[in-house]
Amino acid sequence: MAKRDDPETIGRRVQQLRHERGLTQRQLAEPAYTPAYISTLEAGRVRPSDTALRHLAERLGVAFDELATGRPAHVATDLRLRLTEAQRTLATGAAQEAADLYAALLAEAETYGLVEERATALLGLGECGLDTGDLTAARRHFERAEQALSEADAPLPARVPALRGRAVSHYLAGELRYAVYLLESTLDELNRGGLHDPDALLLLYASAIGPYMDMGAHARAAQAAEVALALAPQAGDPALVARMHRQVARTLVAEGRLAEADASLAKAAEMYRQLQIRTELANCHWMRGYVYAQNGQLERAEEELRAAQTMLSAKRAALYSSQVAVELADVLHRRGKSDEAGALLRDVLGDLSSERGAVHAAAAHRLLGRIAEDARNTDAAEEHYVRALSLLERAGAAGDLADLCRLLGDLLRRTGRVEAALDAYRTGLGHRTAPGTTTLGPAPAQPPL
Repeated sequence: MAKRDDPETIGRRVQQLRHERGLTQRQLAEPAYTPAYISTLEAGRVRPSDTALRHLAERLGVAFDELATGRPAHVATDLRLRLTEAQRTLATGAAQEAADLYAALLAEAETYGLVEERATALLGLGECGLDTGDLTAARRHFERAEQALSEADAPLPARVPALRGRAVSHYLAGELRYAVYLLESTLDELNRGGLHDPDALLLLYASAIGPYMDMGAHARAAQAAEVALALAPQAGDPALVARMHRQVARTLVAEGRLAEADASLAKAAEMYRQLQIRTELANCHWMRGYVYAQNGQLERAEEELRAAQTMLSAKRAALYSSQVAVELADVLHRRGKSDEAGALLRDVLGDLSSERGAVHAAAAHRLLGRIAEDARNTDAAEEHYVRALSLLERAGAAGDLADLCRLLGDLLRRTGRVEAALDAYRTGLGHRTAPGTTTLGPAPAQPPL
């Protein structure tokens, strides 16, 4: 129940409604209370109990919540209905249109002091920011959503979408270690506390795959993907069911059955939240494609990566889709399709930068360098390697840095620049790491599957 107003505000509201209805204090009070009690209440000198407010609300012909908070009874339900509309819009990939809807709904939720609806609008704005690549705005919205839910004493599973959003925004900005810290600490708290919410766990495990891979923690990435895929059947594809619940809610609102409408809207909202898991499941296909590629099963790797890209393109998640495209281009290059790989990389580099997908921008330049080397264009190869090195140093992706320095050193040595080659090799040695190892701490506790 929403927090009620202070006694003075409630008293003024009762007095105003009583005058509007032409009631005396005695008529309002009887049969359960006295005129003196109503006089004291209207003066703001007593805090009315829920029982007293329910009696007064019935006599005044208003809802209990409206009398206690000043909020018309239909406002919260109407706002939730429009929030599910915004969630549906975002699920179709129209991120900017959804952002405009969420911004208007956020202002309305703040006007009426609706905490849960405000948090939902902020989460939606954060997801829109991730889809459009506005990572700074996305992070700010997720932080505000988390703060709102914390102040409302929401349980940890309810705060997971905001925490996961923060982590993803840091990851996409190239801040890998902090992203992993946020995800792992939340997973550990959930699992150790016995809070085994499947949707919350799926979001976290699937979101950890990308940072793990970029940091060289391949074993942890594989384990996270395994857990995520085990949880995935509980998510499903809820689009049709969500649409049904949303339409049912409309009819219930029209009939004045607000409690039932709220329940139907809650189901629809949960379905649309699960639609965002489509991106996380695409990450799992992405991971499987990577594993197949490492094992030399290039045809199966290409199938998995194309499946991931199809899922992401259907959601129009341009930034995520660009990252998968880099992995797919690597497989195509290894299968002898270098022209197709190069065209794919040049097409996606416009969506990647040092602030947006830094690690995959570096991977794109690294692969373009290798393709240029194969074509004996050493100047272009060197330019791509140097740009990749700068991006990786900023992101702290140690595993990739060592190998890139080796490639650059070999190129410089072959072109007769021995001293420059030695410098590149020394830089690489400083970042050398054994395959699959990082400086991460212990893995988080695991859920019972």
